[in-house]
Amino acid sequence: MDYLRILTGKQEPLPLYKDVIACLVNQQEFPDLLEPIYRDAMKLDDESLDRFRFALLRLQLYADIHRNEDLEKAMQIKFVAQVLEKVIFGMLVMEREEPDQG
Repeated sequence: MDYLRILTGKQEPLPLYKDVIACLVNQQEFPDLLEPIYRDAMKLDDESLDRFRFALLRLQLYADIHRNEDLEKAMQIKFVAQVLEKVIFGMLVMEREEPDQG
């Protein structure tokens, strides 16, 4: 799977993508790489940070589109992308609203 292509879209890759890809390839590394990815993201300028958020969105879209091919892998990809988005940005852009319980 070409994670770098998914992350970059039509842009140039950001250096922190290598750590994100490491988490996607081996989810066991994710807990150890979460803080370094966060710290690298906090050093980005506004434009690069925006690009990074869209990279995480592309991962989530890719996982949703391809979930029927490999559900377990799609869930892992989405988990990594969503945790990173929540930790770095505080919320998910594509968060599903819960139906009104009242």
